[in-house]
Amino acid sequence: METSLIIDTTLLERALDIGGLEAESATINLALEEFIEKRAGENIISLFNTVEYDKNYDYKKLRGKR
Repeated sequence: METSLIIDTTLLERALDIGGLEAESATINLALEEFIEKRAGENIISLFNTVEYDKNYDYKKLRGKR
């Protein structure tokens, strides 16, 4: 998909230097992929400590049944 965007050239130049990619489009695509991965990871982290466990569940009991 081809689209027109207004991008801060300073940010793009920094991303090109840091990323080591030659093409601007490859740099932007990589930045979008990393942005998505980071946000998805943050969403998963927000779920930590949200599950309530049964206080009577004995996880050690299952260890001997292999």
